[in-house]
Amino acid sequence: MIEILVGSQMGAAEYTADQVAETLAQAGYEVRLHLTPELEQLSRNSTWLVITSTYGAGDLPDNIQPFADQLARDQTDLTTISYAVITLGDSSYDTFCFAGLKMRQLLDKCQAKYLGLSLDIDVQQADLPEDTALAWLPQFTNLVAKPS
Repeated sequence: MIEILVGSQMGAAEYTADQVAETLAQAGYEVRLHLTPELEQLSRNSTWLVITSTYGAGDLPDNIQPFADQLARDQTDLTTISYAVITLGDSSYDTFCFAGLKMRQLLDKCQAKYLGLSLDIDVQQADLPEDTALAWLPQFTNLVAKPS
């Protein structure tokens, strides 16, 4: 099971997550997409893929902030979770892709297992964010249990 946790303010991260989820499902993975992630709804024996944009001065988007707050407050034991992060950001800001870094720090604090994979997508580049994410996806699937 791959749980995709989406943090999107203007829609680009949500669209990227939709494309990633569709590609994973076509490859036979069981995927659930969470546009407003809530800890109680997420499988604890799964891989989490956080796909978030960076908003404002390195902040998390409004729809994923309550989830981040809950992780910070409760410090839930997530030792059974493996995760990776895709972050969208604008490299002209000094807080480029800080939202992804914040999510990694929170998940690490809860002892989730980082797969060693993150992707920082610069929205200033010519490629569409979803195309960049889909090109990266094989690195992720190589580390995730194959569907049976």
